[in-house]
Amino acid sequence: MSETIYAPATAGGRAAIAVVRLSGPLAGRALLALCGFLPPARVAKRARLLDPATGEPLDQGLVLWFPGPRSATGEDVAELHVHGSRAILSALLGVLRKAGLRLALPGEFTRRAFLNGKLDLLEAEAIGDLAAAETEAQRRQAMAQLEGAQGSLYRLWQERLTRSLAHLEAAIDFPEEGLPAEIEERVRAERQSLEREIRAHLADGHRGERLREGIRVAILGPPNAGKSTLLNRIARREAAITSPLPGTTRDVIEVAVDLCGYPVLLADTAGLREAKDPIEEEGLRRALARAEEAELRLFVFDARVAEEAEGAASWPQEGTLLLANKCDLLAGDKALPQGAFRISAKTGQGFETLLAALGKRIAESYEGAAPFITRARHREALEEAQAALERAGSAALPELEAEDLRLAWKSLGRILGSADVEDLLDVIFRDFCLGK
Repeated sequence: MSETIYAPATAGGRAAIAVVRLSGPLAGRALLALCGFLPPARVAKRARLLDPATGEPLDQGLVLWFPGPRSATGEDVAELHVHGSRAILSALLGVLRKAGLRLALPGEFTRRAFLNGKLDLLEAEAIGDLAAAETEAQRRQAMAQLEGAQGSLYRLWQERLTRSLAHLEAAIDFPEEGLPAEIEERVRAERQSLEREIRAHLADGHRGERLREGIRVAILGPPNAGKSTLLNRIARREAAITSPLPGTTRDVIEVAVDLCGYPVLLADTAGLREAKDPIEEEGLRRALARAEEAELRLFVFDARVAEEAEGAASWPQEGTLLLANKCDLLAGDKALPQGAFRISAKTGQGFETLLAALGKRIAESYEGAAPFITRARHREALEEAQAALERAGSAALPELEAEDLRLAWKSLGRILGSADVEDLLDVIFRDFCLGK
């Protein structure tokens, strides 16, 4: 029995409907005991739910019956759609516990679906990502993975490896059968093609992982340029202390924001200047380290001191935006460095233009037809597959080449969950939300 999943709340703040899902061999018996009948498969029926021990009415709701294996988990599944008050749920769950059912562990429904062949491991992970998605881009990526964008690609690679391995082993095991002489050449060409495709897939700049975890954007610049004020305006809250005194920010302050539908980890850093004490020196070291790690940098300088923008030359221009802050204090139309955004973090001047440009820059990097690698374990397995294919090209014997092809096949299988996955299951499913 899963934990109760609540529907959207009514205007009064209470849950209008709660759904209790049952899965396993006792699901049908429990449903029959509660309402006195099993409804037709996959048809919602109104029912009066009774306590089997006392005959006391518990609630009126909708019940659905999904006999296995044609169900979400591959087992018998029942759903009870009831009113969402605490009293009703407490009484209903108490009856189910007495009937021998228990609360599902985190991710247990998804785990059962995987073990019963309803999902591959990529799709199971996508359900967790979908439940955790906080931005539109994360939702799109999780949906693409759930709908098989990655799985289809990796399965195709596995099928091609299977075919190549079968042909090579046939040539090794049956040399007297007069097999076509070009078999080994075809295997070699396919192996080289696969190795190139996997190598290109790996060269994605870790965009999928960054999209799951947050795209790093660092705010840099000299002291008292308005970096913390800019962070607060983008975050729409007082996340950082602001002060007219230089050196107020000593450590990196990081805030997660939704920027044009993309998850961004925005970091405010210490002002770039010669350190005056060991604490400020450490803050400067962390600021420079965060700048190197960041995918994008916002270099903020005082528009009244345009020469401060020269400090941005330390980083690649294509990944650094110049922000001429405090433009509201400029007297006249002062010349600024080419491409610099005229803004005032205090008043909001030029702010929407900056956000649109920043969102466009991120979108250009992350929008694409090819599926991205989303997890470190996928990347590790793909790197192992690519290395095995590369080794196969220099194998001294056909038998050694075949073994490397087999290792590449197993590496792809680990991603999909078709080989060597028992030790991964607890790690993958333990972070799921209850009831999934």
